[in-house]
Amino acid sequence: MENIIYLIPILPLIGFIICGIFGSKMPKTAVGTIANLAVWIPFFLSVYLFCTFTEPVKASLFNWFAVDALKVNFSFQIDQLSLVMMMIVTGIGSLIHLYSIGYMHEDKGFYKFFSYLNLFIFSMLLLVMGSNFLILFIGWEGVGFCSYLLIGFWYTNKEYGYAARKAFVMNRIGDLGLLIGIFMLFYYFGSVEYSDIAAKAHLFKLNDPILITATVFLFIGAMGKSAQIPLYTWLPDAMAGPTPVSALIHAATMVTAGIYMIIRSNAIYSLVPITLDFIMYIGLATSILAAFIGLRQNDIKKVLAYSTVSQLGLMFTALGAEAYTTALFHVITHAFFKALLFLGAGSVIHAMSGEQDMRYMGGLRKKIPVTYWTFLIGTLAICGIPPLAGMFSKDEILVALWTKNKIIWGLTLFSAALTCIYMFRLLFLTFFGDFKGTEEQKKHLHESPAIMTIPLLVLALLTVVGGGINLPHYLGEGISQKLSHWLHPIYVGLPIHQEPSLGTEMMLLGITLAVIAVVALVTYNKYVTRKVQATIVENMTGWEKFSAHAAYINEFYNEVIVNPVLNLGKFLKNIVDKYIVNGIVEGTAKTVKGCGSVLRLIQNGNVEFYVFAMSLGIFILLLVAEFLSH
Repeated sequence: MENIIYLIPILPLIGFIICGIFGSKMPKTAVGTIANLAVWIPFFLSVYLFCTFTEPVKASLFNWFAVDALKVNFSFQIDQLSLVMMMIVTGIGSLIHLYSIGYMHEDKGFYKFFSYLNLFIFSMLLLVMGSNFLILFIGWEGVGFCSYLLIGFWYTNKEYGYAARKAFVMNRIGDLGLLIGIFMLFYYFGSVEYSDIAAKAHLFKLNDPILITATVFLFIGAMGKSAQIPLYTWLPDAMAGPTPVSALIHAATMVTAGIYMIIRSNAIYSLVPITLDFIMYIGLATSILAAFIGLRQNDIKKVLAYSTVSQLGLMFTALGAEAYTTALFHVITHAFFKALLFLGAGSVIHAMSGEQDMRYMGGLRKKIPVTYWTFLIGTLAICGIPPLAGMFSKDEILVALWTKNKIIWGLTLFSAALTCIYMFRLLFLTFFGDFKGTEEQKKHLHESPAIMTIPLLVLALLTVVGGGINLPHYLGEGISQKLSHWLHPIYVGLPIHQEPSLGTEMMLLGITLAVIAVVALVTYNKYVTRKVQATIVENMTGWEKFSAHAAYINEFYNEVIVNPVLNLGKFLKNIVDKYIVNGIVEGTAKTVKGCGSVLRLIQNGNVEFYVFAMSLGIFILLLVAEFLSH
């Protein structure tokens, strides 16, 4: 059993080494095969562990280090939560690896790309399999580093390089918060092991200031990694990387790290309702803001990127309501339909010879039918159309928030409605109406090869049936709440929530579906029936202009943070360094040089002068001795 556990993260690491060192000398087929096997095999091993699971296992690889009272083992914790995450990471990651063989086949950096992808999967597996916060932190930093490499993969483009640096810096801000939180946990719990912290959590009272501080710092780490206000702006810019990277980061790996960390730390978060409320409000604000910005984006990948930020906000809102399973359920369904949407967007871009602006698309549904039908399924899922997976998880979030706070529920429903607007707009502008690209693009329109469409079909199937893992409780005890029952053992001291009545749930579902139907009809009428074209950004006014410019958040950050820091750097360079630091250093050097010049005068090689100086010195010494003797 332990050997299987060790193999799961080691295989992607081996794939990274082989592809990275020998990939440039190997055929692309061999590189693609090795990189895929390095992820597919861990997926099947994870499924095997899931099928044979009886009780949590902690597999200790070696004693990592011991400093004073801190003793840390490098060990993996295989339980209900880690198994679910392992299957998501390796399962979705495998499909993305397969798709990448076709998408990146013509790229010169083919071997390098797969090497980075394998390293990404290895880092994420460390993050979800580690038994303590330090291993989580290694994986946390690993995915951050890999995202920097992959976002800036086409680094000769300066904008792409800037996007990579932006992601790296913003993640480091969050990472500092996470690190402080981990230090606090060690100081007050004497351990960084999840099991030790969970066992001692009851020693703290409700809303203990120490726990509030520690959990807020941990959440700051989640803000960076999972793109929440104010550290979300790196994620839309991360579209600079190849599309499979976007799918990997947005659907299955990096951005889910914050959700996983909070669920894993439920023993302490459940003791601090103040922190949970803070998380809920941040998640809600992020969800609404990102959905609003998505309304007037014209880059197909940018729309999906803001959609990811918005959906992550929904997950954090659910966490704030202590609906941990609901948040993880949405992580799973979101992994299915968001990977599907991103890979579908990649297929569209592939067909359009690199074009990403929806204003120059249109009428693609008959040209690329597989991409269209699978993309349609993904769109309907994210909007919450039954019986697709996204409907069940989003409905659970809304029900949980109705129980928590009616105003929060209303605002979340508003965010969901915005999601429907921009997703239907994307669908209609891209696949309906007349083709608006160039004649050259029209000649080369074609469906993607099978190696790219097969992952789309598999993800579409998962999007259709994925909701079955946690059907609503009103469908019957035998078939419902499977995920909730599976995850129940990992929760410590979680209060039992009262389920709303069937009538209430039906009413909430009815309201949600009515909102979706109205949005779909209005959007269809605007973009398909009346054939309204997307407005050019320069001609936009009012809220449209505000949305198209991403609420001017980047400009605000530049004015308030970036420019002052740059000006401070210039001041330190031009004034402090030049006149103060250099003045001290150069002044000391000149003083020593001057003293040396004076002393050099007495080293003139004249023997008579040396005898005279020696005699004078002896005379002075005798005078001093005589003086001291009295």
